[in-house]
Amino acid sequence: MQLRPDALDAHLGKPLAALYVISSDEHVLALEAADKIRKATRAQGLTEREVLQVDRSFKWGELNAANNAQSLFGDRKLIELRIPTGKPGKDGGAALQQYAANPNPDNVTLITLPKLDWATAKAAWVGSLQQAAVYIEIALIERSQLPGWIGARLAAQRQSTDKDSLAFIAERVEGNLLAAHQEIQKLGLLHPEGKLSFEQIHDAVLNVARYDVFKLNEAMLAGDTARLVRMLDGLQGEGEALPLVLWAVAEEIRTLLKVKAGVEQGKALGMLLKEHRIWGPRERLMEPALRRLSLATLEAALQQAAQVDKLIKGLRAKAFAGDAWDAMLQLSLKVARGR
Repeated sequence: MQLRPDALDAHLGKPLAALYVISSDEHVLALEAADKIRKATRAQGLTEREVLQVDRSFKWGELNAANNAQSLFGDRKLIELRIPTGKPGKDGGAALQQYAANPNPDNVTLITLPKLDWATAKAAWVGSLQQAAVYIEIALIERSQLPGWIGARLAAQRQSTDKDSLAFIAERVEGNLLAAHQEIQKLGLLHPEGKLSFEQIHDAVLNVARYDVFKLNEAMLAGDTARLVRMLDGLQGEGEALPLVLWAVAEEIRTLLKVKAGVEQGKALGMLLKEHRIWGPRERLMEPALRRLSLATLEAALQQAAQVDKLIKGLRAKAFAGDAWDAMLQLSLKVARGR
């Protein structure tokens, strides 16, 4: 059965199920959910824990062997199966289907997966797990949701602050949930319960942003020019390789160009998004970006990207120091602004 993450605490107060699955790319929240299940298993008498990691050398017979082997002390045990790629392969898919059909009531199995892509989510083994297990899918906390999430976490430790302070923290961590979690814990250690002032927040919260070149595209698609400028400055300051930044932006422009051309040919946007494997935050940002951008603008942007590439390689004379990064900024702003 599907279980909402916020319903997990109430569920774990009852007798445990034989099989749990956590699927998420939000590592902090996935780890917290797994810790809650581990704590509940210990409270209900499962004193032994066995961890299996699916990698190239993993044999799927190890899963059944762990499930059928008696605990060292004759107790029930927790079996954790970690599949970091979310792709168990043909043999693994068959093994998981078989495992889901015959869970051992003497044990509890916890399977952890990343967020599954659209094609993998339709696989038979995923359907089997969703039917047989308590299946917990934890969505990404998007940047627009982060201030609210931070506010809820502060409230859990009996602290609060105003909207500007929440936005300040969210901006500083730049979507990094682990960094946000650490800053919230730090505030709990530094200050007593109650309302925190902006000055207290400002003095305590470090600039812990870790700029991700692939999140740059989200700012560009959203038309968020302030964030775009800040991220490019951050990437340059962190010494990110400019060819990688250009590659990520140029690939996004090529994708936009293909989808825009398809829409103008009368194809359904939903079909085009699936065809080009666009999902998650990008999927929601794509439609407004396409309304903002014309084919001519996208074609010009792609030509501009080629000129930036020549500039990076030294095939065009530099007008002044840092010219390539400035050219990269102008290219990104062209797409963000739609002109």
